[in-house]
Amino acid sequence: MSKSMVNFLVDSVMFVAIMLLSATGALMRYVLLPGSGHFSQLWRMDRHQWGQIHFWIAVVLMSTVALHLLLHWNWVVCMVKGRPGKASRIRVALAVVGVLALAALVVAPFFAQVEQTGKPPHKMQSSEDSTSPEYPINGSMTLHEVEEQTGVPAAVILRELGLPVDLPIDEQLGRLRKKHSFEIHDIKEIVRKHHEQQ
Repeated sequence: MSKSMVNFLVDSVMFVAIMLLSATGALMRYVLLPGSGHFSQLWRMDRHQWGQIHFWIAVVLMSTVALHLLLHWNWVVCMVKGRPGKASRIRVALAVVGVLALAALVVAPFFAQVEQTGKPPHKMQSSEDSTSPEYPINGSMTLHEVEEQTGVPAAVILRELGLPVDLPIDEQLGRLRKKHSFEIHDIKEIVRKHHEQQ
């Protein structure tokens, strides 16, 4: 395969990746809004699943950009060096400093301390500070069992999860969770909120 054909293929993949990255980014910003979690879906995928696609498109884009730079490395070096002379050394030094600064900026978040500014929704109330009882809800239970244990109707839980109210309530939550993309702590939160409203 000729060099021009390789360049064309790399640039084409890069262009497609840029378009898809922009589209999935806009989708998560304006359609599947932050906080929609598992409650909103587009093409049977929620915001978190679209986020995974967005991430892998970004990986493809960065890989093709790296390949593009590698294929045009001689041109990049010539542009940085310019004509031989004193200014050439300054330009090279500035380029090195710029690349090192960019690399430091890219890796800095991986070495920074993560701050907890609050508690995750499913840990908002513990048994010490909650007036509603804590129920041991797990994936081996059914909605019918949750309803009997907590007094919260299964139909209310299904409605709050954004699921059809005619789903079988005798199927294990773990199986329902895999089919309909919700988390067990979502059910716990629904139960907690229902008790607070009583």
